[in-house]
Formats: sequence, C-alpha cells, structure tokens
Amino acid sequence: MWVRFPLRALRYLALAAVAACAAPTAPSSPTPDAGLPPFVVPAIAREFRGMWIATVANIDWPSQAALPVQTQQQELVHLLSVAEQTRLNAVILQVRAAGDALYPSTLEPWARSLSGQQGTDPGYDPLRFAITEAHARGLELHAWFNPFRAGNLSDTIRLADTHLGRRRPDLLRRFCGQLWFDPGEAAVQDHAIAVISDVVRRYDVDAVHLDDFFYPYPSPNCPNLDFPDSAGYARFVAEGGTLSKGEWRRSNVNRFVERLYQEVRALSPHVRVGISPFGIWRPGNPAGVTGLDAFASIYADSRRWFAEGWVDYFAPQLYWSIASTGQSFPALLDWWREQNERRRHLWPGLASYRVADGSSAPYSSMEIPNQIALVRQQQATRIGGASGTILYNASSVRLDRGGFRSTLTETHYAAGAIPPATTWLDATEPATPVVTVTRGSGEVRVQVAGDGDAFWWFVRWRDAGRWQSRLAPASLTTLTLIGGNIDGVAVAAVDRVGNASPDAVWRR
Repeated sequence: MWVRFPLRALRYLALAAVAACAAPTAPSSPTPDAGLPPFVVPAIAREFRGMWIATVANIDWPSQAALPVQTQQQELVHLLSVAEQTRLNAVILQVRAAGDALYPSTLEPWARSLSGQQGTDPGYDPLRFAITEAHARGLELHAWFNPFRAGNLSDTIRLADTHLGRRRPDLLRRFCGQLWFDPGEAAVQDHAIAVISDVVRRYDVDAVHLDDFFYPYPSPNCPNLDFPDSAGYARFVAEGGTLSKGEWRRSNVNRFVERLYQEVRALSPHVRVGISPFGIWRPGNPAGVTGLDAFASIYADSRRWFAEGWVDYFAPQLYWSIASTGQSFPALLDWWREQNERRRHLWPGLASYRVADGSSAPYSSMEIPNQIALVRQQQATRIGGASGTILYNASSVRLDRGGFRSTLTETHYAAGAIPPATTWLDATEPATPVVTVTRGSGEVRVQVAGDGDAFWWFVRWRDAGRWQSRLAPASLTTLTLIGGNIDGVAVAAVDRVGNASPDAVWRR
C-alpha cells in the first residue's frame, strides 16, 4: 500500500525514485546529470538543535488553562511544526513543574496548567500525544522534570489531595512565597526518582531532563532568608555527620543527580539524562566572570556532575551575550568545554527569549545565530567542545522575535542535522536498510526495510542538483518525496542513541 503524507511534509518525506528504463542513447546525447555537479551523497550532519517548551504558568503551552482539548492539541502541533520548519531535531517538554503531571499518574495530580485546577483530568494524555506528534516530525522528545519545586504559597489551599505536599506536609518547606520539597529528606528524593522512573517505563521518551532548580534561588524580596531545613541538618549531625550545612546541601543534590543517572541506566539502554544548570559554576571561573555563585547559593556543584559523567548531555544556561563583560558567552563556553573530562555532550542553552524582548538591552536578531556560529567553531577546533544548542523558549521561536528564526533557517539551519550519537551507551551501528524506489508523477516513493535496531530513517535526496534531508520514524516503511527532478536518494538507519548505518543509495 502506498501512503501519501499530508503535505505538511516535504516533511513527511519520503523517498524514491524510479527510473523507468530509458532506451540507450548515443554517447553524444545529454545525460540526466548534464549540467549538474558530480553526484556525491553529503555526509550526515551532526548537531543537536533543541527547544524548551515550558508549561509552568502557561509560559509556552497551553497558551492558557482550561482550553478545549482540540485547541490544546492544535497549539502543541503548531509548536512542533515550528520546530520542524526551523530544522530543529528535539523539543524538551516540561512534564512536572511543581509536583504535578502532564500525563495520567498514580503518583501525582494532573497539572493545573491544563485545566485550571490541579488534579482535573484534561480528557487526554498530553505526553503521549506530544511524543507521537514529535516523532512523526523527526523530533526527539525529552521529558523535563523539576524534582524539588512544589508550587507557590498561594497554592497551599489549592493543592490536590494527591499532591505530595498534601499527603506529606512534613516534607514541604515554605520559602519566600514559594513551596519546596526538601532535598535533604530521603522520602522527597525517593518520590522524585519514582516519578521519573514511571515515565521512563511507560513512555517512549528519548531523554529525561532537569533544569537549574535544586534549592531555591536567593530573592531580593527576602534578603538573608535561609532555607528552612535546620531540623534535617540537625538530624544529620546527630547521626554523626560532619559536613557543614552548605556541604550537606550540596551532598543532597549530588546524591540525587548520581542516583537519577544510575536509575535511568538500569531502566533503559537508550533514554539519555540531561541537566541544564545555571551557566556560572562559581564566580571567577573563568577569570573575570561575575554573578551568582550557584555552588554556594543553590548548592549546585554542576561542574562535578559533568566531570563525573552523571549526565549524557549537559546544557549550561549561557543566557548572556557575546559582548557581555562580566558573563562572557565565549569565555563561559570555552570554560565548560575544559570541564568536559568524560566527553559528554555539551549543548549550551541560549536565551532566544531576549531577542527584541522590549527591554533596555535586547538581543539583536544576529545574537543567537552568532552564538551558534561560535559553538560550531569550538566543536570544529576543540576536543570536548559543544556540539549543539537549546533555545529558550518555544514562544520566542514561534513568534520569530526580531527575525532570528528566519535568519537561522536561511543560514545555519538551512539543511537538516541529526543529534550526535551517544556512543558510551551503545556504539554499534544498525544494518544498512534495503530500499526499493518507484517513481510517480512529480514524486518518488521509497519503501524502506531495516532491522529492529532502526528507530529513524535519515533520508537525503537530490532534486534538480540541490540536496535536501529529512529524519523520519522507522515505523514508516513507505516514504514519499515530492519533486520532479529527483535523481538520487540515500537512506541511513539511525538507532535510539544516534548511531547511523552506512547509506543505502539509489541513483536514477
């Protein structure tokens, strides 16, 4: 059976071509390749291109709570389509913002951002819907969790009965208008690990992801306020602990990060673990950098997590400009490269939300493209350098603020790319697929067959001398490419961690 994809596609890609046998021509007759450059299949481009989709407070999606199911789904499909059109290859969807869930869970209540009331079923499974729609567009779906944030003080009387803060108020801490689960409590860590493990078991996510919230950030609204965990620290000391309170807090977070990585590895051979910490480890690292001391203020020893290999990818939030003096983007980018002792993926977060944001110091439309150019330069010239970036946030990409997205699609993202392979999880390439190509009117169709290790097909085809590419799920066995002058197609099988097979090539 031939499957024609909605022409959302160019997109839903497909391959094929077939050449009807033409009668032999005299040597002097023009050939199909006359006037075209030599036929050389381009190498597979490797670069992580991600986009965060924040759901807390309806920042990116849904645009507001209590929208009809169809409207919520249409909005999410639009965001995913924008990511696809921008030639990104991953989205990072916030699925647990404050002890709640963007999916049906026996452990946590439904998120308020969906229905307007925590614990109310929205009528569908947003995470499953998102995974299906993302994979159909050649996008990885990373599930983003906040392990210790529990809400705001105003939420106290609105928490659903199934919220951990309601069931175990002894684990809840109030801090400057916020509610937090205490990272020093073993039950808090156990619960967060159980929540993440539940998603890894039940959903076909490509990665799990944490951001920069571990202990709360200092607030000018509550100067000198200390996190209220003295009772837990006192128990630690009474049991013979000798660490200072700051060291104990960092130890709590370190223990959680290490355990999370071990738990995910035990559950899945391919689900990756990523963390996106504050972009500065400590002021003075590198020399000249000033700003928040995340090591001492939010007790995040992020350099250690990177050095120990407790992540598969690391995305420090480098939300400063190239020209910044106290927080130099190039200097921080290179410093984090130097910390990459385990050669994990380094994919810094970029502040696309700052482009034309109406502030007194907005980013220009070229700031993000120029930062991506610096990342590429580092990858090409420095061992352990960054091999991709993540844009915060989805709304800025959707709105194309200042035209930065249009600039990207015309320049750096003019061609597609697939994420770098995570070879420390698996370095075995899948078998070369088998392709059968037929040609119709104005299109070619490709039937693809591969072994069970293939999760994606990476397809490149030449039409009128111009190469194009597309990542498509391996569940699609027939792909359709639109074009009247397609004279060559190459298909590689790609597994769950990014290993690619040799190309299966068809020539007209």
